[in-house]
Amino acid sequence: GIISLISLAVLSYERCCTMTRTAEPDTTNYRKTWTAIILSWTYSLLWTAPPLFGWSSYAPEGPGITCSVNWHSKDANNASYIVCLFVFCLVIPFAIIVYSYGKLLCAVRQVSSIPRGPGRRREQRVLVMVVVMVVCFLLCWLPYAAVALTATFGQPGLITPAASIIPAILAKSSTVYNPIIYVFLNKQVSEML
Repeated sequence: GIISLISLAVLSYERCCTMTRTAEPDTTNYRKTWTAIILSWTYSLLWTAPPLFGWSSYAPEGPGITCSVNWHSKDANNASYIVCLFVFCLVIPFAIIVYSYGKLLCAVRQVSSIPRGPGRRREQRVLVMVVVMVVCFLLCWLPYAAVALTATFGQPGLITPAASIIPAILAKSSTVYNPIIYVFLNKQVSEML
């Protein structure tokens, strides 16, 4: 889950950098791509390893089918990890996504400020893609974050195993949505297909 969140943030930032650069991208140099992949996985590992070393723990999630952070433990050790996880693995990636797509949208608006039809249509397509990606990100991860924070800081037993199934499935399926949205809302990719 964390790698998917970080990957979405990195992809949005890279998409923003690629679209707002004036020079043509070098498609033969994969160093930046490999660096982004390695940094994404390293960052994710840094945030998933602490429960293995005593900062919080892993436990069965929901009806016991999957394993996740122990959201139901009420001790300070666990609560501090969950707050850090929430901030560094949800809030910050979301802020990067909003910043990147917002900057991309501003760049597209500047380019298409000339009142021509194609520029205006392109701006509208980018706006739709940005809004759909951000909304899907929120729909996938906010229910899971709300359930996790409620289970951690709410009354014991407030979140039942059955109530946690849908948010967990939404969060785990989030990696599928971004490429699908990009394929269907990107005119060049749709035309290729």
